[in-house]
Amino acid sequence: MKYRTLNSYLKEKFGRKIYKIAIDGGFTCPNRDGTLDTRGCIFCSAGGSGDFAEDKNLSITEQIENGKKRVEAKMPQDSTMANKYIAYFQAFTNTYAPVERLRALYIEAIDHPDIAAISIGTRPDCLPKDVLELLDELNKIKPVWIELGLQTIHEKTAEYIRRGYSLEVYNKAVQELRSRNIEVITHVILGLPGETEEDMINTVKYVGHSGVQGIKLQLLHVIEGTDLAEEYKNGSFKCLSMEEYAELIYKCIEVLPDDIVIHRITGDGAKKTLIAPLWSADKKRVLNTLNKRLSN
Repeated sequence: MKYRTLNSYLKEKFGRKIYKIAIDGGFTCPNRDGTLDTRGCIFCSAGGSGDFAEDKNLSITEQIENGKKRVEAKMPQDSTMANKYIAYFQAFTNTYAPVERLRALYIEAIDHPDIAAISIGTRPDCLPKDVLELLDELNKIKPVWIELGLQTIHEKTAEYIRRGYSLEVYNKAVQELRSRNIEVITHVILGLPGETEEDMINTVKYVGHSGVQGIKLQLLHVIEGTDLAEEYKNGSFKCLSMEEYAELIYKCIEVLPDDIVIHRITGDGAKKTLIAPLWSADKKRVLNTLNKRLSN
């Protein structure tokens, strides 16, 4: 099965391979600071899903330089081509701050000569007008991508995971961003408790026709210290097997438009805190299984 991968899209857009550096801007979330809740989403780790991000105590420039070193350490020693990067503001909700603080952080990233674009992970309910105007302004300097954590279109599940906003809020956010020509990538979690295969495929199909340019398909990870972990230990639900997940990914890609960029078909959980599914920690085996199913 052919689909539009992130690597192929980046080569189309920038004419070369681009690497991603996960940034921690020191943000919080309305689901954490008491505005909506204090517990966070039921699956969210203590690091706000930014477990692989750089150290938040460093400046944005220092984080970028550290990330570059990590990438370059894996490159062939005789490589002379200067790398280009995407600064990915990943941990917690990265538009949830006064606009002037956001401006300072984003500009520091955009001004770095090795940064080709910035990608900002956030919630659809954290995009007020002044932030949208800032994003529009920055998008004229270098590409700005917004990554929205939708996870599911089903309100019963959204309430269970404590998402804290309705599907209509997501729709409005996509409309506002696209009216400013800002690319949108939507995150979907596959395997949420209580959802059927049909539920998950319907979410993916909806996202594919919601006006976004990209999608991340993420396997549900049960992480130590989360409320989801307690439910798992109590036997409230079971995680997908690797074979079930591979089949589900195949069916999800089938319903997506050909032009949508699939940024991810699985995901990494920090091995030291991962409770389930343990098979997901073997990334090479997972990717081999997925690729084998998608090649049939």
